[in-house]
Amino acid sequence: METDSGSIVSERQGQRADVIIEAAARRFLAPGFAQVSMDDLARELGMSKKTIYRYFPDKRSLLTAVLDRQFEAVERTLVTAAEDTEGRPFDVRVQRFLIAAGGELGRIGAAQLATGRGGDAMLRRYVEQRTDAVVYQRLDELFRDGHRQGLLLAPPELLSEITRGALERLSASRLPHELDWTAADLLRATVDTVLYGAIRSAPGVDDDQAGAVVPTARDEEEVGS
Repeated sequence: METDSGSIVSERQGQRADVIIEAAARRFLAPGFAQVSMDDLARELGMSKKTIYRYFPDKRSLLTAVLDRQFEAVERTLVTAAEDTEGRPFDVRVQRFLIAAGGELGRIGAAQLATGRGGDAMLRRYVEQRTDAVVYQRLDELFRDGHRQGLLLAPPELLSEITRGALERLSASRLPHELDWTAADLLRATVDTVLYGAIRSAPGVDDDQAGAVVPTARDEEEVGS
């Protein structure tokens, strides 16, 4: 029985590339990413830089491959979260989605931080594009779905902007450490605030009276008249 030698070589090359990506992920997604060199990576792998460059021509292309692998994991987690909460109440669906997204984005937080502060502008744009496609477009559709069902008082676009900001800030914030909370705890509190509000009704004030009023274009015209 003949063996396709080309496919065997291709499979070995793919395995070698996977090994390099996994090692690079351990290095590049850890604190101090900017100080990690290809020399460091080559020493950890026990191979020459020339071998690494055979698969990835530069550090940027290797980090892009690492990020692709991470975003694939993020997408799988979000799909699973959506499937697990299908048919559940809307607030449960939102909470599970955001907690899953926050946890997964935390895995690439170091890379986002490094590329966002004086790092590679092209990589920064790439991270932003992948985050938008994998996470935020799904979030936008989730809020639009809630709005179509009459479950949201505020415009879905506003809720999306608020929640995006919270996710991005918490992924790089020292607040969890300062408050002695986990990032997941803070994200859960943020979700509760977005969905239910943070201000309790004053004594004697009905919940209907205390509800937030979202201004409309007509309201603005009446104020200006």
